[in-house]
Amino acid sequence: MFDILFVMIFGLSGRVLTKDTDTKGRFSSPVLDVTEKQLIIERNQTLQLNCRGRWELQWVLPSGVPKVYHGTQIEETRCGKKNNQYCSRLMLSPALAQHTGSYRCRYRQKHRKQASVYVYITDSQRPFVKVQSEIPDVVYMKEGELLVFPCRVTNPDANVSLVKFPFHRIAPDYRNIIWNSRQGFTIRSPTFFYIGLFSCETIVNGVKYSNRFLTHRPVNKILDVYLNSTGLVHTLQGQMLALNCTVTAEWNARVSISWTYPQKANGSATIIRRISRSRTNMLFYSVLTIPRLSKADRGLYKCHVTSGPSKRETNTTVIVYDQPFIQLKHRDGPVVQASAGQKSFRLTPKLRAFPAPEVIWLKDGMVAAEQCSRYHADRFSLVIRDVAEEDAGIYTILTGIQQYGLFQNLTLTLVVNVKPQIGEKTVSSRQPGTVQRGSRQALHCTSHGVPPPQIQWLWHPCPPKGLSPARLA
Repeated sequence: MFDILFVMIFGLSGRVLTKDTDTKGRFSSPVLDVTEKQLIIERNQTLQLNCRGRWELQWVLPSGVPKVYHGTQIEETRCGKKNNQYCSRLMLSPALAQHTGSYRCRYRQKHRKQASVYVYITDSQRPFVKVQSEIPDVVYMKEGELLVFPCRVTNPDANVSLVKFPFHRIAPDYRNIIWNSRQGFTIRSPTFFYIGLFSCETIVNGVKYSNRFLTHRPVNKILDVYLNSTGLVHTLQGQMLALNCTVTAEWNARVSISWTYPQKANGSATIIRRISRSRTNMLFYSVLTIPRLSKADRGLYKCHVTSGPSKRETNTTVIVYDQPFIQLKHRDGPVVQASAGQKSFRLTPKLRAFPAPEVIWLKDGMVAAEQCSRYHADRFSLVIRDVAEEDAGIYTILTGIQQYGLFQNLTLTLVVNVKPQIGEKTVSSRQPGTVQRGSRQALHCTSHGVPPPQIQWLWHPCPPKGLSPARLA
């Protein structure tokens, strides 16, 4: 068999390559010594292919042929009537089943110009080109793309079935389900039915062989990305920093989480990742930890998330202080003013501190919240609802960070302005009395307000009947 096959290929070589090849314009692409699109040989035979072209040639072999294989020989010579052509001979001996595939001859400098032939190397004990381990290969089912189960065979006449676990046999219809011995099974419009465990099966001499595949449908939708700290992160030098980036994604999603931060080049942080599942989503966590912060660690920290073409990111800024501190100042001076009847008034000094201090407000030396239910603290401010005159007084804010022995106080004076009011309504409410001409009368007016009101008396000339009305304004 070996001798007959060798002579046949060599004869084809002589017939094809002895044509006049010096004519101008020939060999724009290399030419092989075989005219068929495919060759079939048996395992352990020798494969010989000859290629001729106008420029230097190179061979591209199937992936199953190792780059360094003792049975591969390539001979390159100059040929043609005037030695103005290039010839290359490929010999593969012994040829094995895993060497099945496309053999291409191309120009070294013009890769698009090439000639190829598909070679089947049959082996009754190896019907599939690839011999799998116990672990199935993963094939990806992407939206809008073909799904291919790449169970190539070593014999073009092999009878192969596609089976979905456990026993669902799928027959080719050559519209949506297509069998090709060089590629395997191709599903043109895959549906959710094709998610699961599949196998290509064939029987040779009563023995069943199979290639198994696990389909995976990549999901790239990122639902949410957030950090455990949404605002500025304030911390002290020497303390530990821990930032947790949480990603919510759909089931079957695979995400990649990376960080950029000020000291990344020095590797100052350790990153721990974990995955959990809820009933509806996948949760991915990436925790960045710096055991002891320095001033060089302050700056912007970014969490980058990618899932296929989808990208998201979130960030926070870390501020590192040298030591704890309290800075307490007046915002609008030591005296502030409100008006009686206001719905609310807020006493708010300028306060910067770290860590957050404890705050107590005093009114006239007593705890403000215990004096009146209308007083309540809102973070560092004291809010007074339904302002009244009795709310005026001396207010003191006490701040302290007990663990560091830091304390600072500040006093404010609250003035409550009250609109002037007339205490004796009789003057304005009574009708003018009748008095005797020439008599002496005294009119009294009592008023109250903050600040103290100014009183002005106005009178009008007597009416024609001799009465002298007076009114307070």
